[in-house]
Amino acid sequence: MTTPTTQQREDRNAVVAATALQLATAWANLYRAQLSLLATLEQHRSEPALGATQRLKAAIQRFLTSVGTFDRNARAAVERWAAQDLPIFYRDGALTSLDKATDTIRRAAAAFAWSEKHQGAVTALSAQYYTDLFGRITETVRRAQAFARAAQDQARSLEGIDRGQLLDQFPLGTIVYRNDARHPIDSWARGALAVQATQTRNAAALNYGAWDLGTQWFECADGPECGWAGHQDTDHADGTIRSAEDASEWPTSHYGCIRSWTPRPDLNGTPDLESGDPI
Repeated sequence: MTTPTTQQREDRNAVVAATALQLATAWANLYRAQLSLLATLEQHRSEPALGATQRLKAAIQRFLTSVGTFDRNARAAVERWAAQDLPIFYRDGALTSLDKATDTIRRAAAAFAWSEKHQGAVTALSAQYYTDLFGRITETVRRAQAFARAAQDQARSLEGIDRGQLLDQFPLGTIVYRNDARHPIDSWARGALAVQATQTRNAAALNYGAWDLGTQWFECADGPECGWAGHQDTDHADGTIRSAEDASEWPTSHYGCIRSWTPRPDLNGTPDLESGDPI
């Protein structure tokens, strides 16, 4: 096995970027459809009464068709990510962890194989991460449908369309967090997918070390100032040895974490070794 090349790392980043682009494109198309509907409904106020009701219904239907297209395209991107890409990241995580180990460990190690345990682990991860992403899609579809109803009601009212109020109440061009913070779709998608990819690779490294190599200890690589359980933790993670139990509890410590793991079965049985000791 060889150390991952710059090209291999770029390929992993490209997979994340490609799926993020698919999601961002789906959201951008939905947002354009929202703006188009608003423009049509604003024009509806100045149109002659004859045929206006039918044109209003047609505009609403076009928008709802765009919502359905968004749902299918975004869901398809997430399904491919969960079913095809995450298993590749899992296998890559196991292989990369061994690539970083000593020559002695590599020569003695069994090759990675999709055992029942590994299949179960990646299936559980994929299901969890699919559910997280699918929840965002479902939330957006519901918001879009609510927007269509509210916009139609306003178009039929004496006051007419309040464009600013509708866009503020039913934002389709951003991701809305629980604290009402709003983030651009592209940055959200890249960040969310990168986190999932890192956590999947780290889970694989820890599982492979524990299940296939019998590793009781792992070497942690991280940002030089990164704390074990978060940025502010004074227990720095980089360059330390951690028990398999501790590593599985904190495979990463924060959003965007770059933590990685190397199995150290050569340390099994070392007297007086404690989790957190420097290498």
